[in-house]
Amino acid sequence: MEISISEHNGARVLMLKGKILGGPEAGAINDKIHELIAKGEKKIVIDMHELDLMNSSGLGILIAAVTTLKNNGGQMALLRVPERIRHLLKITRLNNVFQQFDSLEEAVQYLNA
Repeated sequence: MEISISEHNGARVLMLKGKILGGPEAGAINDKIHELIAKGEKKIVIDMHELDLMNSSGLGILIAAVTTLKNNGGQMALLRVPERIRHLLKITRLNNVFQQFDSLEEAVQYLNA
């Protein structure tokens, strides 16, 4: 899995590419989010449009990320979630936990509100 980070109107955007199945990629996402929090970043968008696959371990990573951010006064939004992952969020009832957006502007506007 690859992670790239950019900035958009005061929010950090983490673009994920590949698969989130636990293991080393779990640590990589967690480490990146902790690095951003340590630098004072509180608004994070997770862009998932190039994510091929995610399992329950991947869901655990996202839950840990949103919890860590909330505990540090931050927020997270999911961007361009692929349909198969939207379905996974829906059947696990986690679609109510994560704010999901189809455009970066909407996601950042939500985080800046």
